[in-house]
Amino acid sequence: MTNFRNLKIWQRGMQLVTDVYELASCLPKEEKYTLRSQITRSAISIPSNIAEGSSRNSKKDFVRFLEIALGSAFELETQLLVIAKLKLVKEEPVKQLVFSLREEQKRINGLIRSQKQKSNT
Repeated sequence: MTNFRNLKIWQRGMQLVTDVYELASCLPKEEKYTLRSQITRSAISIPSNIAEGSSRNSKKDFVRFLEIALGSAFELETQLLVIAKLKLVKEEPVKQLVFSLREEQKRINGLIRSQKQKSNT
């Protein structure tokens, strides 16, 4: 079992949640139950699954939750690209958020690879 609070990917995931909520507040009111809801749920899912996975006793279970977190990160990226394509908010905050999100995706993927290698040795 790993203390999730010490994991950089969890800490950065929490920062993504904050950033996504800030962006969501800039979306038009008619997006409250559509894209706003989707992006906040996807963002919250990233650190939540990292935390839940860290509580598991096997590396295989931890990896499974990391994979779910990674899937949520890709889902969030898609939703942010839709927001950018529809020009629902200014372009720069979306670009910055997508950049941060891609960095998080790389880190999660790296941890997945690392955990799988440890399981194989």
